[in-house]
Amino acid sequence: METSKAALLVIDMEQGFLHPNSPLYIAQAADTVPNCSNVIAKARQRGIPVFFVNRIYRKNGSDVEACRYEHWLQGGRCLAPNSTGDCSIEVPEAFTPQAGDYTIIKPRFSAFFQTELDLILRRLQVDTVLLTGTTTPNCIRATCYDGLSLDYNVVVIEDCCSSRTETVQRANMEDMAYIGADVITVEQFLQNTWTTKNYVKEVQQKVVADETAPE
Repeated sequence: METSKAALLVIDMEQGFLHPNSPLYIAQAADTVPNCSNVIAKARQRGIPVFFVNRIYRKNGSDVEACRYEHWLQGGRCLAPNSTGDCSIEVPEAFTPQAGDYTIIKPRFSAFFQTELDLILRRLQVDTVLLTGTTTPNCIRATCYDGLSLDYNVVVIEDCCSSRTETVQRANMEDMAYIGADVITVEQFLQNTWTTKNYVKEVQQKVVADETAPE
């Protein structure tokens, strides 16, 4: 893989999802912090741009999903701007952006939905997105499908992602692999010889060479 064409997305690894006292707590997410930290460090070493894609909700709930609003309200209005503590937008030290990293605030599940992510990736000539973070059936899966729809190669690092149960995790990984994402492990990514096939470029070349009328 040409590392200059890939980007790492770290999605929603905030205290509101990581701390046991938060009503949004995902136990599996907290367990993936060391794996994600290693992947972030390796990506920076390889020159792969790192995007921290996070959620911030307005205090009045005007931008909270309708399907999540009541849970958010009863849980203490988590992830408010400038919030600190157990239910906040604060992140562990390993997820603090460094020089050269990007920060994206997303209003919904997908990292692509109404954000500048696609614009920046294309400006950087990125054709492959590496997905990590939480939760797998919501933000990871939505980003995966939008990425595929936008003609990116999508790689999901499965042990850097998390769900509420192992059954949900496994089912969603199988679905994403079936639809066209490349599902790999942290161990595979950390190997210096790891590469991934550029499926999108291969298809583009075949389409350009195909003289069949589009009709």
